[in-house]
Amino acid sequence: MTATQENVLLLYNIPRESRAGEQTFLESDAGVLEEVGAVAESLARLGAPCRTQGLRYLSDLPGILTASHERIVFNLVEGFHAHPKDANLVPAMCRASGKGCTGNNTPCLITTFDKWQTKKILEAVGLACPSGRIIPAGRDGSAAALPPGTYIVKPVCSSASEGIDSGSVVTSGVALREAVQRIHSRFGQPALVERFVGRRELNVSLLQEGDEVRVLAIAEIDFSAFEPGRPRIVDYAAKWLPETFEYQNTPRMIPAPLSPRQTERVRQAALTAWHTLGCHDYARVDLRLDERGRPVVLELNANPDISPGGGFAAALAWAGISYDRFVATLLRNTQARLERDHQARCVPGGRPLRDVPQVPIRWSHPGDRAAILDLLAETRFFRDDELDVAREVLDDALAQGESGHYQSFVVEHDGAVAGWVCYGPTPCTLGTWDIYWIAVAPHCQSRGLGAALMRHAERLIRGRGGRLAVAETTGRDDYLPTRRFYMNQGYVEASRVRDFYSPGDDKVIYVKTLR
Repeated sequence: MTATQENVLLLYNIPRESRAGEQTFLESDAGVLEEVGAVAESLARLGAPCRTQGLRYLSDLPGILTASHERIVFNLVEGFHAHPKDANLVPAMCRASGKGCTGNNTPCLITTFDKWQTKKILEAVGLACPSGRIIPAGRDGSAAALPPGTYIVKPVCSSASEGIDSGSVVTSGVALREAVQRIHSRFGQPALVERFVGRRELNVSLLQEGDEVRVLAIAEIDFSAFEPGRPRIVDYAAKWLPETFEYQNTPRMIPAPLSPRQTERVRQAALTAWHTLGCHDYARVDLRLDERGRPVVLELNANPDISPGGGFAAALAWAGISYDRFVATLLRNTQARLERDHQARCVPGGRPLRDVPQVPIRWSHPGDRAAILDLLAETRFFRDDELDVAREVLDDALAQGESGHYQSFVVEHDGAVAGWVCYGPTPCTLGTWDIYWIAVAPHCQSRGLGAALMRHAERLIRGRGGRLAVAETTGRDDYLPTRRFYMNQGYVEASRVRDFYSPGDDKVIYVKTLR
């Protein structure tokens, strides 16, 4: 089936209405309607039957998906008034309903919605980001203990330049405290205080076409009309208020006038950010050049404006990619992911995943600790020192939760914890993940619970851009059932380290390609 033959459900958030005394960003909120119109017209030209559906709350979505006959969801949900973060959950809910969803997945959206979390992840892989501090609500700016300098203050979780204006760029002191207080009072969330970097701002649009990620032309914002003393930033007015000086005097230059070396460094920074944060389909990376002309990453927008007048559409046009080709590309990408999900429902030997029991799998919580440790001990597979390591890993997972390195899930049988899986990204790799622990209580084995846990872990890893899963075990004879389990789940022996654990006890490494 080609992209143009697919029925599409076009989802978007219904813009909020103005209320007396309420401070809202009506212009940015209503911007989604321009995107909806453009995408709907493109789908019509492509011959893809389209039905548009607006949402006011995330709770509206399950009923809509249940009643929908469309396999593909074109996701233009950007936020909900009362709970903006809820928009990040739309792709996961679509996938749970067996539907493909355009754009970035839920883990990517959740990560990039938090500017501080994004900054720390990108710094961890060596990308330069502005130094800064988080000021929790209830504390004033003096708590930052920042050295003298110029800073920009913004909400830690926001988009579309909401909360950013000329008063956001400050020096330390009274102005900083006032800017922090404005964020706290208006958004009810922490304020991100970042060092203000350089005088040049760049945008890099990226597009996935099949397995290839294209870095489109680099755009620069032209601040040449700004008089000395006016902050050279793209604030809310510059994006959304046509009558303002900022809007009328921040034209886009494509391609940006950069040296070949600068161009390559910016391109590589954008690509690294894309892969590190597990992006799909399309995204935009915002950067500034520091005083030495080096790129510094501000953020990655995993759900950028794709209206015809926006920067992403301008980058498409410069690359010779029509808007219809862009929309068709997203449909093809989504269809391919949907097909991979379907294929993943079969385990080696042709046994469909539906034969693996549909059992309740959930995040582990502190109340599960004793049950998990008990089932590990009951298997009699692990030495005391190995159980000590498992205890440390589990405690870290329970303490850090979903934001931690160790991702910990349990499966239940008859209302009790019957199995545990724990996995996490392999340090110093791009897209490789370790299956650290997987175990099922002896009295619940041979029920398919281990297979269900493994499928659950692989699905979530794949959703975060994972490409390779790695599992390690021993070569001892009593571990033959474990090694057969991995092979039955599609893992292949990649290497064997002789006498690794002890003389005669090899380490066996299994791998599985996830996409």
